[in-house]
Amino acid sequence: MAGIDPVAHHAALDARLARAAKPIRLLNLASWPASEQQTFLAGWARGNPRLPAPVYPKVTFDEVRRELAAIAAAADPSHPLGQYLVESTQGWTLAAELLENLGSSRVTDLSIALFGTPDQALPGGISTREAANHFLRVADTLDRELVADVEQVQVSAEAMALRLQAELDEFFGGRVIDVVLDPDLIAKAAAGARRIRLRSGAAFSDYDVQQLLQHEAFVHSLTALNGQQQPNLPSLGLSSPRVTATQEGLAVFSEQITGSIDIERLKRISLRIEAVAMAMAGADFLQVFRFFLESGQSEVESFTSAQRVFRGVPTTGGAAFTKDTVYLRGLIGVHTFFRWALKHRKLRLCHWLFAGKMTLGDVLRFEPLFQAGVLVEPRWVPPWVARAHGLAAQLAFSLFANRIRLAQLGSDSEAFDIFDM
Repeated sequence: MAGIDPVAHHAALDARLARAAKPIRLLNLASWPASEQQTFLAGWARGNPRLPAPVYPKVTFDEVRRELAAIAAAADPSHPLGQYLVESTQGWTLAAELLENLGSSRVTDLSIALFGTPDQALPGGISTREAANHFLRVADTLDRELVADVEQVQVSAEAMALRLQAELDEFFGGRVIDVVLDPDLIAKAAAGARRIRLRSGAAFSDYDVQQLLQHEAFVHSLTALNGQQQPNLPSLGLSSPRVTATQEGLAVFSEQITGSIDIERLKRISLRIEAVAMAMAGADFLQVFRFFLESGQSEVESFTSAQRVFRGVPTTGGAAFTKDTVYLRGLIGVHTFFRWALKHRKLRLCHWLFAGKMTLGDVLRFEPLFQAGVLVEPRWVPPWVARAHGLAAQLAFSLFANRIRLAQLGSDSEAFDIFDM
């Protein structure tokens, strides 16, 4: 590539990537219509539930895959932008193949290639599923008397939309993101760059206000908005499949560091991981639905949770859509990254994570590009990121507290006498 400006070259390739990937709407095409929920729950009420059999659209992406292959071939893998483009085209190609195979067990293998499995290892030698079971045990043993009455108050979707819209308008100083109600949405919420959808008729908790603000708006929407403003890499505004673990991990970390997460939220995330493992081991939709029901979820939420596990795959068992395994793995990865960044005096990297949708590896490789101005600073960041000193204080305490091994403490009051001296 002698004599070629590498930034201009890869910027042109990225513009092609953004156009090519636009029709690959993974979650939209794999999700079920709301009518599936109505039909299933009506049968459940009659005592005659039947396995859902959603009909998926038939799509082909032959031309898209050829364009993605051409982009990858033209990229220089020794350049940070070229490496990003090669890896991104690989992720989009897998997503395109997954969508072409909707309704078949082949989706499981492609889903695993994109998102991993419940048994995927975490730092420290434990698996994602083992970590999930830890949080489930904590949730099951938590004294219910610790839960305040306000945490159990139900908030309607209409009231939630008004509260969330007011928070966003205040943050932006005007209308940048619209909060709308969607009767066809099965998930409770979904975020894009300019719109956040809430499921009509859904009941929310008081915790959900801040969870949705921090998770959906201040991560998913902000990274999309900031990515769209990158002059040389606008594909950072797209929800590339390869960035899912970092995106969801960053979103849940945002809940955690702002005190917006509760143990029930961690329980829901962990139950989904266990449900994915069950489905892969042979459980059908009805068995997974009952698993969520017996774990304390309502019939509607149990259907919603089970639907997430069976998106795009047969509902008869032995197959799963594994995206939900990334939430906990991503949270642990992002939390570890933030602590590492503090230790190595690189907290600026954490700020740059909001400049678009990227992986942890991307932001490390992009460091010289941010410093050179090839990639621009994020226009918007969540308040907790803007308050760098507060973030540093929390991370510094986390770094130190992790040096204390609970296993070395006794089980009685004498173990804490040292703190009283």
